[in-house]
Amino acid sequence: MSGHSKWSTIKRKKAVIDAERGKIFTKLAKEITVAARVGGGDDSANPRLRTAVLAARGANMPTANIERAVKKGTGELDGVTYEELTYEAYGPGGVALMIDVMTDNKNRTVSEIRHMLTKHGGNLGSSGSVAWMFDTKGIITVNAEGLDEEEVLLASVEAGAEDFSGEDDVFEIITAMNDLHTVSQKLSDSGISVENAEIRKIPNNFTEIEQKDVPTIVRLLEALEDHDDVQKVSASVDFTDEMLADLEL
Repeated sequence: MSGHSKWSTIKRKKAVIDAERGKIFTKLAKEITVAARVGGGDDSANPRLRTAVLAARGANMPTANIERAVKKGTGELDGVTYEELTYEAYGPGGVALMIDVMTDNKNRTVSEIRHMLTKHGGNLGSSGSVAWMFDTKGIITVNAEGLDEEEVLLASVEAGAEDFSGEDDVFEIITAMNDLHTVSQKLSDSGISVENAEIRKIPNNFTEIEQKDVPTIVRLLEALEDHDDVQKVSASVDFTDEMLADLEL
């Protein structure tokens, strides 16, 4: 597994901590609400909603919270209307960033994101400035505990996955964006429990960075991901174990 996926593993562990204190539930509820608003409240006919609900259950979000978020999206309950936006930016060392947000106040959100970028030596880019550096893919996460890596790899390939990697206690399976739900369902049908499935932007090439920039890049990524309006952050950085070794994560 590449260093970039090493960072994904670190984020996954952090997400578990965030879930324990309820922080992640707000972001999950936003995605469920928007998915239900766009595609309807029936997750069997709404792949985006099905993915959002799967992620929420993987984070142990209470069923009542999930149902309430769906009803807000379908209009059965009053709720805030969120706008989906993607900001393109540069971080320290020229690292390209794609920042996906959901907000009820675009002016507030862009001001706060611009402030975070400036504080950490980055800046907002124009539309299209870094998007070409990323591909949109499906990412499936499977808890590796008790599973044979070769068997999961074979099942992933047979299900139509494009790539597979494993590190520590997690397998990460990459699919074409439109194949995410099919591959996820086939894995589940074969007895492999899917922990999470999501659409994510991943870099198709990486920016070379110097060790001195690593701490600042990490702090910026953490700050962005902790922002309530930020749903996902993708960065063109390939962290190695050595780069992250001395950092407190």
